[in-house]
Amino acid sequence: MLYRVEGIVIRSMDYGEGNKIVTLLTKTNGKAGVLIRGAKKLKSKHSSLAQPFTYGEFVYFRSSGLGTLNHGEIIESHHLLREKLDLAAYSSYVAELTDRSLQDDEATGFHFEQLKACLAALQEGKDAQIVTHLYEMRILDLSGYAPALDECVSCGNVVGPFTLSPYAGGILCTRCKGKDPHSVPLGEGAYKLLRLFRRMDMRRLGSIQVKPETKAELKLSMRKLMDTHLGLQLKSRNFLDQLDKLM
Repeated sequence: MLYRVEGIVIRSMDYGEGNKIVTLLTKTNGKAGVLIRGAKKLKSKHSSLAQPFTYGEFVYFRSSGLGTLNHGEIIESHHLLREKLDLAAYSSYVAELTDRSLQDDEATGFHFEQLKACLAALQEGKDAQIVTHLYEMRILDLSGYAPALDECVSCGNVVGPFTLSPYAGGILCTRCKGKDPHSVPLGEGAYKLLRLFRRMDMRRLGSIQVKPETKAELKLSMRKLMDTHLGLQLKSRNFLDQLDKLM
């Protein structure tokens, strides 16, 4: 069967002497594995379609297993995301997170639109850490693990300050934080941003300025949420952590 889809390359690997296999997050067909013949050859007309983060239209034939590319057109190459080390690190993380957190038949058009908006925001120069945390929250939400942030999950208190308890599934007030000694303290700025992330579509993100101490709280909070609920060991996250230490 012949498929014509809009897709974003979230994984690319060598196959044989001159070929590549890409994993696409498509707008209409979830994740799809596609063989691109000759993609490793310099003069191949399809080599650019096999590059990570490429957004394009892909026409491929598939009966079972892998599809085979017949034709493709680039809509947005996202070349900047491959050329700058920090952007490559963040983009690799969101791509691997997408690949590992979604089953082949699970992804929807909304997943696709969120990833597309995330990569666009990174390319536009928006704060890469904030963009990534917002995308992580979208992945948690789409996986059914978004935290409850409007009131204490133990007693319903709406008066802060609060701590974040991934194990309890949300925030705990001062009276209840003892129920989880490992809960993460939240400053007012971090708490407000987490609530904003909980509701925000990636496509609505504008420019945002965040203090370094607030970004540190956000990173710890999102790391705890991701590890508790998804528990994914991602090579790209380890590289991102190493890069953060150098910058």
